[in-house]
Amino acid sequence: MPIQCDVCGKKLATNQSLAIHLRTHTGEKPFDCTVCDKKFSQSGDLQKHVRIHTGEKPYECTVCSKKFPQRGALASHSRSHTGEKPYGCNVCDYRCATSGSLKSHLRSHTGERPFGCTQCDKKFRVSGNLRAHLRTHTGEKPYECSVCNTKLSDSWKLRVHLRTHTGEKPFQCGVCGKSFNRTGHLRQHERTHTGEKPYECTFCEKKCTTSDGMRIHIRRIHTGDRPFECSLCNKKFAEKRTLRLHSLTHTAEKCFECTLCDQKFVSANSLRAHLRGHTGVRERTLECALCGKKFARPVHLRAHLRTHTGEQHYKHECSVCNKKFQTSSNLSAHMRTHTGEKPFECGVCKKRFGANATLKIHLRTHTGEKPFECVVCNKKFSQSSHLRTHQRSHTGEKLYECTECDYKCSAPGALAVHLRTHTGEKPFECSVCLKTFTNLSGLNTHLRTHTGEKPFECSVCNKRFAHSSGLKGHVLRVHTDSAGKQVKCKVCNKTFWTDGDLRSHLRTHTGEKPFQCSVCQDTFSHSSALRSHLRRHHTGERPFECPVCGKTFVDSGDLKRHSLTHAGKKDLRVH
Repeated sequence: MPIQCDVCGKKLATNQSLAIHLRTHTGEKPFDCTVCDKKFSQSGDLQKHVRIHTGEKPYECTVCSKKFPQRGALASHSRSHTGEKPYGCNVCDYRCATSGSLKSHLRSHTGERPFGCTQCDKKFRVSGNLRAHLRTHTGEKPYECSVCNTKLSDSWKLRVHLRTHTGEKPFQCGVCGKSFNRTGHLRQHERTHTGEKPYECTFCEKKCTTSDGMRIHIRRIHTGDRPFECSLCNKKFAEKRTLRLHSLTHTAEKCFECTLCDQKFVSANSLRAHLRGHTGVRERTLECALCGKKFARPVHLRAHLRTHTGEQHYKHECSVCNKKFQTSSNLSAHMRTHTGEKPFECGVCKKRFGANATLKIHLRTHTGEKPFECVVCNKKFSQSSHLRTHQRSHTGEKLYECTECDYKCSAPGALAVHLRTHTGEKPFECSVCLKTFTNLSGLNTHLRTHTGEKPFECSVCNKRFAHSSGLKGHVLRVHTDSAGKQVKCKVCNKTFWTDGDLRSHLRTHTGEKPFQCSVCQDTFSHSSALRSHLRRHHTGERPFECPVCGKTFVDSGDLKRHSLTHAGKKDLRVH
């Protein structure tokens, strides 16, 4: 006849069972471990616990021979071979092999976190996660690698670490066949095929494929939090991984040496990045499992894979101009061109930028860093794109062709400027005189006529010039021996310092006048003559001012001749 508990009404089969059950109410634990003084309410629980100290594992799997200290642990393990998942969640479709896993999962629905850290008040759904977390406070690393003696805080970290020695990658992507040494990495990779981004920023609309990526985004863009501090130099970082890499600069031997310049690095990745500074080319190490094509960047491989899967390539559309992008992050960056938002600030000059990559490039104007070097002439550049454009000056390659004429060039920016000669577009306007220009450099050069700035100085006589071409011409004409004239006219054998001078001269033979006035259609052989014509007859602009009397002139030559009147010299021009 069943015996009932007087406290909770539970019914038990025997007096012994009732006695054991009552200990859950009284808290009595009469069975002591002689090794660690831990106490238990049942002798069976003590026996299981003792195996932690003795290492005894009496229960062996008949499939893989793995051993366990408890029969229940063996039963749970056996399901990893059979695939059996008898425990199902009544809220969602999740199924698992053990009742403990189901209990932990249910807390993801209820939000319950019953295991609290006594050091920092952080709470966890699973007791194992709490134990692992406590080691971040104690520094304990009880799991040691038998190969390299590296110590780790969790058994699963040890298992993953051992795969770096064995090369084992047991988790394979069902779409592209790529293998991984961790299930978490496989899940993250699978999102590159599905496009799933389950982690959404609480500050903006950005979504990430991983929780780590979201935490890093929030620290970098919104909070500025840098919780990881170097114990040697106190430099702080937003990512633990970045701190680890930084720590190597203090402790690790630089065993990766560049064969081109003998510079040494602490990691192979750093060396590869450095080598790209010499070559300007990224090594193509990422191979498509379907067609064998190789890529230098993961984002390029992912974009290529969409050509096999049929996934929509550009699925993120701008609501303002309908432009489409591959990723939501690219769309977010594009939206800043409409909103004018510039969240990235230079710590030196406080200039702000719409993209973090643009800020990094800008910072090199302060540091003088030019990490990209030409292997032909050793010229250095602050941007890889500038190096690639420069390298075409050696190869003669001109990838960009005008659709209106036969003009070809090596850079897309040069083509964009050239096309404006056909369209007449002049998007850059002077804020002083409202004159417009086809490119930004032309505007910057023009602004010096207002400011008087002459940033280019001759190293021989210290004469200064408003633009670099003026300085180059001055050095050739004044300080270079006449033997330096290398360019000869084939018609009259006259020699010139530069190709530009020769082209201008040739028009005296051909009669060519390629520069036409847009107002009266008069044509001129030189652009400077056209500019003078426009000022004298159409705009009335007189940009050259005498610093002595304030009189203004149409041409710099007129100003020079006028300056002689202040110097007490006669104007010898023939009238």
